[in-house]
Amino acid sequence: MCGIFGLLQSQPFNGHELIRMSQSIRHRGPDDEGFMVISDGHEVHFGGADTPDHVMQADLAYTPRERIDPQWRSAAGGLAFGHRRLSIVDLSLRGHQPCMYGDRYWITYNGEVYNYIELREELKAEGFRFETESDTEVILAAYMAWGKDCLRRFNGMWALAIYDARTQEVFLARDRFGVKPLYYTVEGGRFAFASEIKVLAQADGWKARADETQLLDFLAWDITDHTDRTTFAGVRQLPAGSFMVLNLKDWQSPTGKAGAQALHIERWYEVKPASYSSREAVDMLPELMASAVSLRLRADVPVGSCLSGGLDSSAIVCLMRKGLSAVGSTAALKTFTAGSNDAAFDETRFARTVIEAAGTEAHFVTPEPSRLFDQVDKLVWHQDEPFGSTSIFAQWCVFDLASRNDIVVMLDGQGADEIFGGYRGFFGAYLAGLVRSGNLSGWMREAAAMRQEIGFSGVRSIGYTAAYLYPKLVSLLGKFDGRAYSDQDWLAPGARRVLERNPYEVVGGRTTSVRELSVAQLVSTNLPRLLHWEDRNSMAFSLEARVPFLDYRVVECALAMDDAEKVGGGVSKRVLRESMRGLVPDAVLDRRDKMGFVTAEPAWVRDPAYVQMFRRELEESVARLPGYVSPGIVDRFDAVVRGEKKFDFRYWRTISAGKWAKTFDVAA
Repeated sequence: MCGIFGLLQSQPFNGHELIRMSQSIRHRGPDDEGFMVISDGHEVHFGGADTPDHVMQADLAYTPRERIDPQWRSAAGGLAFGHRRLSIVDLSLRGHQPCMYGDRYWITYNGEVYNYIELREELKAEGFRFETESDTEVILAAYMAWGKDCLRRFNGMWALAIYDARTQEVFLARDRFGVKPLYYTVEGGRFAFASEIKVLAQADGWKARADETQLLDFLAWDITDHTDRTTFAGVRQLPAGSFMVLNLKDWQSPTGKAGAQALHIERWYEVKPASYSSREAVDMLPELMASAVSLRLRADVPVGSCLSGGLDSSAIVCLMRKGLSAVGSTAALKTFTAGSNDAAFDETRFARTVIEAAGTEAHFVTPEPSRLFDQVDKLVWHQDEPFGSTSIFAQWCVFDLASRNDIVVMLDGQGADEIFGGYRGFFGAYLAGLVRSGNLSGWMREAAAMRQEIGFSGVRSIGYTAAYLYPKLVSLLGKFDGRAYSDQDWLAPGARRVLERNPYEVVGGRTTSVRELSVAQLVSTNLPRLLHWEDRNSMAFSLEARVPFLDYRVVECALAMDDAEKVGGGVSKRVLRESMRGLVPDAVLDRRDKMGFVTAEPAWVRDPAYVQMFRRELEESVARLPGYVSPGIVDRFDAVVRGEKKFDFRYWRTISAGKWAKTFDVAA
């Protein structure tokens, strides 16, 4: 896991700017840093302040001989690659980046290709030679052998840039589900890309501006990362499962007009079900899950796991124990859990049953509001964009705890809810699908099961069905679930137009098919923002987060299953529960509630010890967001504190957006 950035431009490069960019993501790779610049027909390599001495003294074609000087300036423009290294696989100096292969290809790369060992053997059989034990060299050899089609052979997570010195082309690509981020801007005649937006903010002349549509979507609809746009105007992200090819020659004019006009993004992966039957998919799931976890245990550093006490993380931990036992490993399996002093939000009793069953070395942390407000500015800076609730802070605390216990790689359960039907909305899609197919008796049977299993009233089942049959009735869900989009008086008058367009409907998040809803959540409405938060929280503490449920084989297997396998009988993630029976404790498998590293935020805002902290931050954020949020939201917050209105997360979203605007000096 690392941090990457790069520039294609006609104007000369300068050391000050490159150093600022690298330092802004030092947390992503404190073990090493490197720069490669191609300008005016010359190729130069630099180390930085964090490049180890033994790397500087190495005699490899791609290792630097000198450290970059802030006063350095190139003779002309061209291409610059930057890299921050977090050593995970092959800890030797040969893992330095940017690195070269075959005297032709250069790479700066963030991520892991877990099946690199198998790919290396395949490439060796074709005559390729390797000098390192890293997956980076395998990626370059694979690109040399198979071109862009190499991406289809990779099982992992990545954001990468490869420069072909012969064709003078830069190949940018992102993994299937966008586990690893890649942002870019086109401004001032140059193309810039990076792992985090804050890198782009280090560019000379940068001025942060809000993307009004994206910011309003976040505030009103609680959705982010649902398109390639970000809350920063002019900053985009390369979509998951996509690549682009840039020709260096197109960026040699002062305007960069040719390069901007030639920008073309091509999707190399479409989320789709596997070709086998639903029954076959159900039978294959346990083996695929075990394989996905085993692959993600490959590392030359300590590996641990998040453990909330819910189904997903519990399954990961138990599969980790099984995988470690299978290879005779005696290494301690460390787990990290966030608890709460409020029993209504505490899952530690379930986590402890898993800890006992898997024999883990358990570590616990209890997030508190006082710590939240002490660290919120740092948290907002690391996240790059506003985030929807303080549950992100709970995850932050977990990764901090893992880092302080010498863990470098963490496994987590992201993706399971999206592929197996873990959210309440899947019941709405399922019920609506039964009605659309004319199966009214099936609807009545399933509605009765939902009432028994999860407490859905008949009225609620009807409301959910109607909302998914007719997306324009989405306010029904808002009324049932206390969503902010069910009313508009808290928004500034000029901002209320955002409620006329439902972004969930636009990107397919309202459908009568469980499978289609899974795809929408994977590519737009849910997973992208969860991966965003996880990437920033883990990397803030120089940790690599791995997500076995997003092994593409597992995803495609899950999508091949019938809807009833996932949410039939009023039970969410039904097939996952049954596939883990005998491995995960029944106390976890038979749970029907859902939390997952939540905080007691609804109680915090009413606690006399903290209510004024929340209110003060809310008032300050409203003042920073003129034209977006009405001052009346403060009165509404007071009503929540008095118990006159139901709590929801619009208050934190407003605080988060205001903090973001302040942290990045955003012109809102």
